Amino acid sequence: MSVLAAALITLGLFFLVVAAVGMVRLPDVFTRSHAVALTDALGAFFLLTGLAVYHGFSTNTLRILVVLGLLYIVNPVISHATVRAALRSGERPVGEDRR
Repeated sequence: MSVLAAALITLGLFFLVVAAVGMVRLPDVFTRSHAVALTDALGAFFLLTGLAVYHGFSTNTLRILVVLGLLYIVNPVISHATVRAALRSGERPVGEDRR
């Protein structure tokens, strides 16, 4: 495995671990969604880029790049839909006045 691929995969795993810690530590769906949407996108980008570098030019690399593109289209939509569903169900952010 090339050093560049290993470094990218390690960096991606770091961001994914930070996202997991954010899911456990943060108090409500709104802050969790914010933390996961940002760090998950970075983690997936570095991880999939590292896998593409590791595989070189092949059909697997094309598949990895398609997954990466779809992830960047779907990730913001999923985050927005989750937060909107929480708001519509009556959930309020922590610290906001309950009226």
